[in-house]
Amino acid sequence: MVPSTVPDSKPAYLAGVACYGLWGFLPLYFHLLHQLGVGSWEMIAHRTMWSVLWAGGLVLLARQGGQVAAVLRQPRTLAMLALSTLAIFGNWTIYVFAVNAGHVIEASLGYYINPLMNMAAGALLFRERMSFEGKVAIGLAAVGVAIQTLALGHLPVVSLGLALTFCVYAILRKQVKADAQTGLFIECAYLALPGLAYVWYLQSSGAGHFGSGVPVSTLLMLAGPATVVPLALFAWSARRLPLSAVGFLQFIAPTIQFLLGVALGEAFTPLRALSFVFIWLGVAVFAYGAWKRTRVVAAV
Repeated sequence: MVPSTVPDSKPAYLAGVACYGLWGFLPLYFHLLHQLGVGSWEMIAHRTMWSVLWAGGLVLLARQGGQVAAVLRQPRTLAMLALSTLAIFGNWTIYVFAVNAGHVIEASLGYYINPLMNMAAGALLFRERMSFEGKVAIGLAAVGVAIQTLALGHLPVVSLGLALTFCVYAILRKQVKADAQTGLFIECAYLALPGLAYVWYLQSSGAGHFGSGVPVSTLLMLAGPATVVPLALFAWSARRLPLSAVGFLQFIAPTIQFLLGVALGEAFTPLRALSFVFIWLGVAVFAYGAWKRTRVVAAV
């Protein structure tokens, strides 16, 4: 009998909950910056600029400087990381603009359907076997998206954009032979120079907010840890938790985001509620399938 968790599972669960909790409350961070007058592009620029420092710190802590140097000598790996950088930058951009435009509920939908989209992509691109529960979950999610389309009067572009960009990011990173910290550092490095250039332009033209006050400057600098710390917690916990646990924990973030969207007064009609019922049913089936697969492995 193989144990379903390792001895240090409690810290791993706490790290996983902390990771998804931080991601869940991230809209409040951008919402606060928006209230202080910071524009979406300025937020994104600071996020890229400060993240590279924290990502570099993780590389030093993990003693992966040699791996970074090795990747820098591999043109194909650098090219794949450049593509994954574009994907994650697209995800960040859609998310920040969605939050600042008052579409937190729609953004949460994207992160509910992302795991289901990943599963479908795995079956189509990597010939991964899709379980019966997986097919049912995707079908329920498709119904939910269709109802959401009716409720909004148009396709949920924000939701689909977030799910698709993160799915593409996952596919690309699956092809990269580098640890998570190394890949993240190089991705942040790609984005750091354009981010720094844009912040420099804003500051020199008098339109930047960095230095205009301690609260806003501190919040802008916090963009680095707000981006990198959850990723580090995720990488640490995911290696120590069973698949079923990760399957459940990953829905903490969109649930918090959904509740925040409702609390912030975003429109939530009965038709939108019905769409989320189907999404949540799909999520439940997906989580059950992950749990069942883990139990089968544990019994071997």
